[in-house]
Amino acid sequence: MSYRPLPSYLTIQPSKIDGLGLFCLDDLAKNETLGVTHVTDAESKQLFRTPLGGFINHSEKPNCELVTIGRFKYLKTLYEIPMGTELTLKYTMYNPT
Repeated sequence: MSYRPLPSYLTIQPSKIDGLGLFCLDDLAKNETLGVTHVTDAESKQLFRTPLGGFINHSEKPNCELVTIGRFKYLKTLYEIPMGTELTLKYTMYNPT
């Protein structure tokens, strides 16, 4: 078995928003959980990004949200997203401007 940093239906491509972005290769359903984006270390309380969390760009009108369950943050779609669309979040951890 080989390691895949992203699910097979997601890829990283040049973004019109900034640098590189996370894009879907298939249509995504509303409320679909796409994987873990961040993990909080239990001892140090430091937050670490996973490969999935490393390329999500900010949008004031995002198509995804973060859901926190325990030490893990998961990426979840807010509505149906068509193939080829960049996945975005509204950053709340810091102000990107």
